[in-house]
Formats: sequence, C-alpha cells, structure tokens
Amino acid sequence: MNLIEIRDFRKTYRLGIEHGLKAVEAVKSISLSVPEGSLYGFIGPNGAGKTTTIKTLMGLLRPTSGTVKLMGGDPTAPASRTQVGFQPEQPYFYDYLTGRELLEYYGKLSGLPKSALNRRIEESCAVCKVEESWLSRRLRTYSKGMSQRLGLVQAILNEPRLLVLDEPMSGLDPMGRRDIRLAMLDLHKKGTTIFYSSHVLSDVEEICTHAAMVVNGTLRQEGTLDQILGGGAEPGVRARLEDILAAEVAHA
Repeated sequence: MNLIEIRDFRKTYRLGIEHGLKAVEAVKSISLSVPEGSLYGFIGPNGAGKTTTIKTLMGLLRPTSGTVKLMGGDPTAPASRTQVGFQPEQPYFYDYLTGRELLEYYGKLSGLPKSALNRRIEESCAVCKVEESWLSRRLRTYSKGMSQRLGLVQAILNEPRLLVLDEPMSGLDPMGRRDIRLAMLDLHKKGTTIFYSSHVLSDVEEICTHAAMVVNGTLRQEGTLDQILGGGAEPGVRARLEDILAAEVAHA
C-alpha cells in the first residue's frame, strides 16, 4: 500500500499587488508514491519545491492542480492525519513552556491516555537522544539542535504509521545529524514509514530505501535507491574527453 500518492501536482502562487499579481510556479510537476515500510528521501536544492509539497501533503496548502493523497484520503481531512507524525522545517514552540509541558500538550492533542503519556515521553526521548534534564527547562533556553530533537519527539509520541519530516537535520552539527539519522533508522526498523526532505545527498544515500529528486519544481528521478544510484534511472549528463595528455590526467 502507498501511504502517499502525488500525481501531477502543481502549485502556483500569486505575488502581491506591488508585483502586479504575477503568478509564480513553486511546483511545476511532481508525481511520486511512498510505499508502506519505506524510508523515503525527498531531495533537492533549496527552493526546489520540497517544503511546498510537504505543506500541501499535510493539508496546510491546496494544490493548484493535480492530486495529493495522504493515507489514501484527502490531506485536509483530519481523519487522514490521525496516524501521521509531522515535524516542519522550522518548528515553533511557545517559549515559556518547559520541554515536558510541551510534550504533554502534544500528547493530549494526539489522544494519548494519561496512563500511557509518561511512558511514551520517556520512550520517544530515548530514541531522539533528548536528555531528561532538558525537559524541566524553558524552551527559550534551547539551542537549535535541542529544539530540532524535541520537535522529532513530539512527532513520534503517538507512534505514527507515517512520519513526515521537513529538513529534520537542518542547522545541526555533525553529532546532531548523526543522532537524527540513527533515530530515523531505529523508527524505520520498528515499522514506521518515513518521508523526509533534505538537500544533502549523502544523508539520503546513507539511510534511505527510496528517493525522489526534484529540481526547480520538477521531478527528475524517482525509485529505489539502488535504481537511482545503480544506473536504473535515465542518465542526465554525459561527458566526453578527447586529446587529453596522460600527464594532465595524472596531474588532475
């Protein structure tokens, strides 16, 4: 079963009156499927349309044309999101809450019973390497890395069937990036389907089973990682070298 189905998705924005209401195509053509059980990397440079696609997938935007389905249904319908966890690229939390207060709030929103809430907070924090001492601190004292990890904790509290992450490793140091990758691998091993965006190819190569590459709002390649890296995809660039001296090659 495909938990995400996107077909010929297009999204156009209108700029303000000062720009003459000019239309800008953020996404020109994207079609992809995310099978259950996959760890799917959605990769492309900044401005390629990844965040617009994810916001539409989560029901925060509506497509200009094409179809977007989440868990087989309309992303704007609350029922389609009950088994989904989501972390935006720049999660915003109320600064004066403590880490524990925030997680208890999100846990209650997810419908977790009080008897299970503390257990799920402990288990999720362990997966994301969130220390117990952080939970008593106000969120305004958190670093970027701490906020990113806490954002992942809130996304997995309800043990989602599908986890959607927008640039989950953005702004993290090498150790933080490693910890998030390990957390994603652990969740995937336990059966969670993961769809996440990144602009770093090495992150996708290291952990993903499937990937899609998007450039300038257009899908360029999609498939299993073996298909994409092993030559199964259509080659995009070919180079031919002629009249190169051996000495020049050795020097290069």
